Amino acid sequence: MDTTALLKSVPTGLWIGGEERQAKSTFNVLDPSDDQVIATVGDATAEDAIAALDAACAVQAEWAATPARKRGEILRSVFEAITDSADDIAALMTLEMGKVFAESKGEVTYGAEFFRWFAEEAVRIGGRYTPSPAGTGRIIVTKQPVGPCYAITPWNFPLAMGTRKMGPAFAAGCTMIVKPAQETPLTMLYLAKLMADAGLPKGVLSVLPTSSPGPVTEALVDDGRLRKLTFTGSTGVGKALVKQSADKLLRTSMELGGNAPFIVFDDADVDAAVEGALLAKMRNGGEACTAANRFHVANAVREEFTEKLVKRMSEYTLGKGLDESSKLGPLINSKQLQKVTELVSDAVSRGATVAVGGVAPGGPGNFYPATVLADVPADARILKEEVFGPVAPITGFDTEDEGVAAANDTEYGLAAYVYTQSLDRALRVAEAIESGMVGVNRGVISDAAAPFGGIKESGFGREGGTEGIEEYLDTKYIALTN
Repeated sequence: MDTTALLKSVPTGLWIGGEERQAKSTFNVLDPSDDQVIATVGDATAEDAIAALDAACAVQAEWAATPARKRGEILRSVFEAITDSADDIAALMTLEMGKVFAESKGEVTYGAEFFRWFAEEAVRIGGRYTPSPAGTGRIIVTKQPVGPCYAITPWNFPLAMGTRKMGPAFAAGCTMIVKPAQETPLTMLYLAKLMADAGLPKGVLSVLPTSSPGPVTEALVDDGRLRKLTFTGSTGVGKALVKQSADKLLRTSMELGGNAPFIVFDDADVDAAVEGALLAKMRNGGEACTAANRFHVANAVREEFTEKLVKRMSEYTLGKGLDESSKLGPLINSKQLQKVTELVSDAVSRGATVAVGGVAPGGPGNFYPATVLADVPADARILKEEVFGPVAPITGFDTEDEGVAAANDTEYGLAAYVYTQSLDRALRVAEAIESGMVGVNRGVISDAAAPFGGIKESGFGREGGTEGIEEYLDTKYIALTN
């Protein structure tokens, strides 16, 4: 693949009001496999943020008034455009984020699906008409778009974390400004151009890459014209954004950190559990909020599970994401590499055993091997903190209640995974686990047709499913006299 030509096709300025604009300054985008510069992009300022909001507000009423069928057809065209450009988008994501090409192709499929799903949901925005109980009039309830939205997306899924927000927003009739992560702005800029070519009207979408997100976010949040803030990222930043948005009482949805438990009961199909563990742990190289972060395995099958997981994890070869022989790419940057290294070192210092991996290879790039830690003690940091890397810490339990208690011993509640061959146990445990999403005998749970989101300190609001579009709609009650 000619990556040089691909990079030249990406807008590298700011995308405001449906067209590329040059910025006053720029910043570099690095390849995490060798830390070399792959592109230089525009660095948005607070002034640019207001220009983007001006563009969004200028077309908000017109976009909201666009027939739902027309909005849906545009989203369907975007879905087809993404699908047709899958290889280019996947290569671009691999270049700036590091994941192996096959993983990137999977994200393209997943990310595009939000445009297809919400193209269909656009025409299903409902309401109701009923007589009042007192017989004095009629009650009409209708849904209307909330208005201009601001989306902040993370680096780990450069396409899908944006499409999961844009799909429902555009279907509902909202305009949107997207601030992609500093590490991975190229995919979103490429997508913006793709969407314009697919027929998205000017002003409906703006993209603001920036190395100084604070002033950009402050300018938008403090402007009374903005009506919605949606964020995917760390819990700490999410909390700060909720506080910041309180003054204007913005509608907010927060998809925050996770600490997903992966529970294997003594009646589980161990081979199936191991395969599910690989999916839940190694998707995106472990850099996913839904990644299995800690493995609670019944002591009766813990040794068997550990041995089989070690064998499968040892098959993951490190390398650049575009190399066909690679099964595991680099972490996003040196800071993330340092964090993973520290969490593994802490666990080992407290008594955990490295069953495979556990040592960064050194040299250029931010590589860390697939790692399994056995006999991890309860006080290890890696059981409390989100590792965001290819490390599987294993700990044991005896009874079902102990397994559930261990799973719930966290302030987070995004995703969880359960392996058992008992339907009664599966339902009982799924209901008892404090998590917004539970996978039963499956290691991948994300689906555009399902509501994605967490509870506790993993945030609030849902993306995807029939619930996803509600985040971008206001409910209006109209009272009619008889």
